[in-house]
Amino acid sequence: MNNEFFEALQMLEREKGIKADYLVEKITNAIIIAVKKDYEVADNVTVVIDPENCRFSVSITKMVVDIVEVPETEILLDEALAYDPKAKVGFPCVMHLDPKKFGRIAAQTAKHVIRQGIREAERSQMLEQFQEKVCEIVTATVQKVEPVTGNATVEIDHNEFLLFKNDQLPSDELHEGDRIKVYVVDVVNLDRRCSLKISRTHKDLVKRLFELEVPEIYDGTIEVKSISREAGSRTKIAVMSHNPDVDPIGACVGPRGSRISAIVDELHGEKIDIIRYSEDDAQFIKEALSPATVLDVQILPVPEKSCRVTVPDNQLSLAIGNKGQNAKLAAKLTGYKIDIRSESDAKAEAEAAQNEKEELLEEPAVETPAADTTLSEDGNAQDILLDDEPEESGAEEESAPIPEEDTDEETV
Repeated sequence: MNNEFFEALQMLEREKGIKADYLVEKITNAIIIAVKKDYEVADNVTVVIDPENCRFSVSITKMVVDIVEVPETEILLDEALAYDPKAKVGFPCVMHLDPKKFGRIAAQTAKHVIRQGIREAERSQMLEQFQEKVCEIVTATVQKVEPVTGNATVEIDHNEFLLFKNDQLPSDELHEGDRIKVYVVDVVNLDRRCSLKISRTHKDLVKRLFELEVPEIYDGTIEVKSISREAGSRTKIAVMSHNPDVDPIGACVGPRGSRISAIVDELHGEKIDIIRYSEDDAQFIKEALSPATVLDVQILPVPEKSCRVTVPDNQLSLAIGNKGQNAKLAAKLTGYKIDIRSESDAKAEAEAAQNEKEELLEEPAVETPAADTTLSEDGNAQDILLDDEPEESGAEEESAPIPEEDTDEETV
């Protein structure tokens, strides 16, 4: 029986890829649970599984006593002698069990625990394997497409996953047997199994495709600084070169456009703008709004990153793009809020501001005469206005003479 048991362990290890040590631990726990239920014992069960020496044994240890008070841990001498002829009162007795004689319920319990342990091992192994694929691009084979929902079942490394309709490109027309590139967003660990969340609309899918097609990006000579994308329509990708002899845009385009063409074909015609990254924010914003020509970029002094861009009148619609797409992608690429205006509007605003400034300068200033404070005869303070300049007549007002008191008595 031991040989068959250990051969089964080796077979599980080969087929499932589960380590024997893990299986031994799960089987040991399963047998202990089965023995406790079948023999109504406590924690005095010992299970030894040694794959190297093909040794497998199950035993219960009880103390030999004259009077049994705790049946789970104590045994009478007469019963102990059936297991060990040398048993004595006051000494432990090791009772070796035959797994073949386990009860039906105990055997089913052990079988259930072992199967559960194998499933957990498979899920743990699959989770570890899937974690290595997160944030990477993989090739998937379409197995079937649901006609109503449009969700597709794809196969990756002999495992099936669901590619939802909203994670597909608008231009995708998937059929059974198609091989497509998908981006692994995350691992979803469910109760019974783990799965992958995959997407063809994620912006990093474009980055991984460039890494596959452009060796300079893969080896770090060219760095992808940022990406903004509207899946199925247009993508802007900002790149910079760490080698002055390597042109980042030319390397990404490739000879006769071969590299960029392969990426566009995989994305079913999605437009890709390759932008030269610059540490100068104003210059970077100019590049991000291509193919439109930018005349001026004014970084606004506000807490949020914001700027005002001036373009030629005939370039305004091109800079904004269809439904504002070009401006939105440029804003996501640079991290700035972009206010786009035409050259004529900018001049009109400047002229209006200049006129307003001149009007303010032409308004006469309202002078307020200075005031001096003196005391009146009754001792109260009075303000006397002091003119800066004398009146045109030049005459000074003389103070009225104070009449002297008449000391003569009045005649009645």
